[in-house]
Amino acid sequence: MFRALRTVALLLSVFAVFGQANAADWKEGTHYKKLDTPVRTDSGSRVEVVEVFWYGCPHCYNFKPLAESWEAKAPDYVDYVRLPAALGRSWEPHARAFYALEAINALDKLHDALFDALAGERRPLNDGESLADFVAGYGVDREEFLDSYNSFGVNARMQQAQAKIRGARITGTPTMLVNGKYTVSASMAGSLERVLEVVDYLVAREHNTAGE
Repeated sequence: MFRALRTVALLLSVFAVFGQANAADWKEGTHYKKLDTPVRTDSGSRVEVVEVFWYGCPHCYNFKPLAESWEAKAPDYVDYVRLPAALGRSWEPHARAFYALEAINALDKLHDALFDALAGERRPLNDGESLADFVAGYGVDREEFLDSYNSFGVNARMQQAQAKIRGARITGTPTMLVNGKYTVSASMAGSLERVLEVVDYLVAREHNTAGE
């Protein structure tokens, strides 16, 4: 019994050392970028983790289940935010649809469906009218969606989101923005899975720094 407990303890210590070694491997400028000028966060004392995505991005589509799993297990001191990017004019209707659906409390119903349609099936939903027809198929009132889509409030949310993305110097998706200070992408981290390992490291560092 004692030998078994000692073996378990040894294994745990090995895993702990291995985890520390992995964390020590994450290098600024190699696996993540530190912004010269941090962007504003809206999370108060919590560590803000922002997923910058586009509904039509196949890499975002593949990253989605990984990010959702990470979010589900994130500690209470993390505020997880999704930010739709409009890095090109063809992306704008999809970002606008995100905020329009959020405003009418229909985003949870359509978030997965939009990913499936745009990234999975590559359907041509590239303007408000076609998007309105699409969401109507899921029980969302077409006119209510269009009113929200074209509203001042959605315009304001769009401008705020894109200002934050520009301020963080984000040029591709998916990208994670940690506490307004660091950006992490698969091209830097090495894979979509490793993106979240780097995010883990940065979140822990930000949380520990805040507690000092």
